Amino acid sequence: MRMTQLFGQTLREPPADAQIASHRLLVQAGFIRQLGAGIFSYLHLAKRSITKIENILREEMDAIGGQEITMPVVHPADVWKETGRWYEIGSEMARFYDKNKRDMVLAMTHEEVVASLLRTEIQSYKQLPRLVYHIQTKWRDDPRPRAGLIRVREFTMKDSYSLDMDWEGLDTQYRAHYQAYFDIFHRCGLPVVAIKSDVGMMGGKMAHEFMYLTPIGEDTILMCDGCGYMANRQIARFQKPAPVEEKPKPIEKVATPHMSTITGLAEFLDIPESRTAKVLFVIATVTEEQEDVEKLVFAIVRGDMDVNETKLANAIKAKSLRPATEDEIRAVGAVPGYASPIGIQGVTVVVDDLIPGSANLVAGANDEGYHLLNVNYGRDYQADIIQDIVVAEEGYACPDCGAAMRASKGVEVGNIFKLGTRYAAAMGGTFLDRDGQERPVIMGSYGIGVGRLLACVAEDHYDEQGIIWPITVAPYQVYVVALQGSEEAAERLYTDLRAANVEVLYDDRDERAGVKFNDADLIGIPIRLTVSKRSLEAGGVEFKLRRSAERVVIPEGEIISYVCGQIEALQAEIAEKVVAIPYNA
Repeated sequence: MRMTQLFGQTLREPPADAQIASHRLLVQAGFIRQLGAGIFSYLHLAKRSITKIENILREEMDAIGGQEITMPVVHPADVWKETGRWYEIGSEMARFYDKNKRDMVLAMTHEEVVASLLRTEIQSYKQLPRLVYHIQTKWRDDPRPRAGLIRVREFTMKDSYSLDMDWEGLDTQYRAHYQAYFDIFHRCGLPVVAIKSDVGMMGGKMAHEFMYLTPIGEDTILMCDGCGYMANRQIARFQKPAPVEEKPKPIEKVATPHMSTITGLAEFLDIPESRTAKVLFVIATVTEEQEDVEKLVFAIVRGDMDVNETKLANAIKAKSLRPATEDEIRAVGAVPGYASPIGIQGVTVVVDDLIPGSANLVAGANDEGYHLLNVNYGRDYQADIIQDIVVAEEGYACPDCGAAMRASKGVEVGNIFKLGTRYAAAMGGTFLDRDGQERPVIMGSYGIGVGRLLACVAEDHYDEQGIIWPITVAPYQVYVVALQGSEEAAERLYTDLRAANVEVLYDDRDERAGVKFNDADLIGIPIRLTVSKRSLEAGGVEFKLRRSAERVVIPEGEIISYVCGQIEALQAEIAEKVVAIPYNA
């Protein structure tokens, strides 16, 4: 490709809204252009890199038995209603009517479509196991798109779906994906870790996320260097401190004027925050008989800890949570800042599993300016649910070995789910087993966001001058710079490289040398060849790796074989990173 013919151009100034390096560089280097919030066009350079990523995905899916198919972007709402997710998913799902006033959905995932296909394509255990996948456009109306391609509304994903007759088969396909995903990310030059995660709206028995650890990430991962435990903070566990054993004391009401925070209350009473009970008030939207219902929830944890809203939502099977308003809290007889579940009716009470064993805590008196001493669970109030609902923090004890955990930020680049029978059972996706009994197909779901993966590779491979693409996903392998007076030799080199099946971006523009070199660094193609009067006088073509400052002149007669050898060496470096990874069960 000649730069004079390239659709798209480099920009001298970064986009004003770019907050992270990959967003800035992909725009400046002419890879992407934004059309709207969370909506991007991929120009020629980006499309070439995306195609390489997609081909890596295909190769690794095919290697574990995958069959590529294509499923629609637009779905009749009926299939989503069959599984119940039409009622469970909020405004991030794009719903619309067709011209016949039928409910329709823009795809945000394809479990329902696969389950629908089971009804026509799978009848017998002899047709299992199977693995199908596709690479398709999705839409999720994220209210806060940000960071370029990291968080968008329209995106392309590789979805694969495993179909099995038993749980052992699902486990086999799940583990195959686990290793295949590491192979994919390592082939793209991206370091990742696999962590346990929340199943979220997908449902199922187990999930892992593949995380690229980076300060730009929105997810927090808790990790133990002692035993290797890793989990998203949404579900991370920890060893909770054993409460001090003591007998319940008589409850006592005390004045605590203007002490509506845990910190202020503890200081006022001269007690540690761990001796208090903290209440979070939320309105939970839950689905009951296909209707959304709002419920006021009191979530109670020890005062030195915080409520984990993901754990809380899972505990009460909530579709969504929002903070309760002061009026909603007061309507049940509670007082914001001085509230507790004591004497309150008509609310759902959820307590952390540390609370029942924590005696004589300080809690609100539901009276402005007053608290109760010596509140004890069981004697003074009861809960509807007792469960771990606390956020794990850095420094907390690992649940497996007790060592202090550390926290790191990360971006989710892939996920895998053991779905089980949820979708097949709901939609009649059954098969006849060896005994002639009808049973639902057991499913797994596995996803990788292609654009986000591209952005994370750029985020991990750049310097002050621009991107430094790994050879496996670079839009081109070689960038040829022709300087004034060397055009004939540069044309000859361009032709010879293409004849040798080398991917070349040829900068044949009538621009100053500085502009060409700056653009070469900005675009980030792994190998740069410069043809100039000086290099020709020195006997050949100047060779430079994008990641190195070293330059060397290679004789014209040897340059093609030298470049091909360097490309092979760069590819071999990537291949060495593709290794077996222990399964984090």
